[in-house]
Amino acid sequence: MQGSVKPYVNFNAKHDAEVLHKAMKGLGTDEDTVLMLLASRTNEQRQQIKVAYKKAHGKDLVSALKSELGGLFEDLIVALMTPRSLFDATQLHKALKGAGTNDEVLIEILASRTEDEIKDITKVYKKEFGGKLEKDVCSDTTGPYQKMLVILLQVDGDLCFPFQIMRASGEDLYAAGEGKFGTDEEKFINILGNRSTEHLLEVFAAYKKIAGCDIENSIEGETTGNLENLLIAVGELLNLRRLLRREEKSQSSLSRTDDETLMRIMVSRSEVDMLDIRAAFKKKYGASLYTTIQVHVTKHLLLISSGFTGEPLTRS
Repeated sequence: MQGSVKPYVNFNAKHDAEVLHKAMKGLGTDEDTVLMLLASRTNEQRQQIKVAYKKAHGKDLVSALKSELGGLFEDLIVALMTPRSLFDATQLHKALKGAGTNDEVLIEILASRTEDEIKDITKVYKKEFGGKLEKDVCSDTTGPYQKMLVILLQVDGDLCFPFQIMRASGEDLYAAGEGKFGTDEEKFINILGNRSTEHLLEVFAAYKKIAGCDIENSIEGETTGNLENLLIAVGELLNLRRLLRREEKSQSSLSRTDDETLMRIMVSRSEVDMLDIRAAFKKKYGASLYTTIQVHVTKHLLLISSGFTGEPLTRS
């Protein structure tokens, strides 16, 4: 997997803190400078800038930025400045504690984070919100879908399996779905929930040889609703699916929720697999992700996406 945002060469936190200070000084704020600087730094480097800013000016950088900004742009900058585990924990809390449950956010985050990331998210969630993430998930979900989410939260994914077990897992999945009348959802959950992403790819390859079709096709035919979405998301580029789905909806006017979804994916995946998402998007649609975004979103989101999709940052 390849991210589009890399550690900035010759990084100097003190220098960057001063650039941001000058951008906010005086009448008005140079928003492009703020955005272009932060979009070209990793999250870890942004945390160092935050420390340097407070040491030099005696106040919190995020608070200073919020006082100068507003709307979606403010949300974007705050997201960039938030430590990754806290960002994810906050998104999950919002998804669980808002009006109803935002299952798309639960699936997006819990199906695509590594074992270490899940551990950090769980710790931060308890510290920030005073409750256990697993308990809150169970309070808002039911049935096989709930069970699969809980398994993912256990971060027990096995790390090493010989090929024989990979093939056996593929055979078990076939027997649980395509190879029988009805569906053994329990078997799907146990196999897909207790394997690392790398090994699931091997299981899926074995499954395709046995069944003659991709596992995604079988899941879509054998399951429905949130469980279907979650099972498909495990072990594949969920964020690509989300971006493709967003593009399919883009013929109509985009809502703030659409912008928030795009922003969340860009911020969280920019250092992980954004170049892979960009390549897959180009293959499916024959157009660059940057060009597609350019048609539908605001200037600020376009600037951040340009850096996050590997396009040159531009003021135009």
